[in-house]
Amino acid sequence: MNYLDEIIAKGQNANPFFCLMGIRPVHFSEGKARLVMDVREDMKNGEGWLQGGMYTALGDEAIALAIYTLLTEGDTIATVSCTTNFIRGIQKGSIHADGEVIRKGRQMIYAEATISDAKDGNLLARCTASFLVRSKAGTG
Repeated sequence: MNYLDEIIAKGQNANPFFCLMGIRPVHFSEGKARLVMDVREDMKNGEGWLQGGMYTALGDEAIALAIYTLLTEGDTIATVSCTTNFIRGIQKGSIHADGEVIRKGRQMIYAEATISDAKDGNLLARCTASFLVRSKAGTG
């Protein structure tokens, strides 16, 4: 069973990090994916705002799931770089990340994610990332 099949069958339970962070897959297909996560007290920084790494982690996971919808059976990926620009903070509620593949080559994939307040749709952060494709044929 490949990763996408596991997500379909098990949802959040297919990914241990999803379970740890409370991330829920909403939809994924054709180079796009949406994930949702509730803001918890243990995710906040000392000033009571969602810690910035949470935005990055959620964006990275949304991007990865979007990429998996375009991979050949057996191919895997690894994050090469991920940059997050923080736009505004959030203290409570839910956030969602929309990942989208921008360009897919044989060995490199470029993608981005927007992280927004699930209630109002306010943009909170934007991630851009590059991923290496590891081909099952050993050419990646």
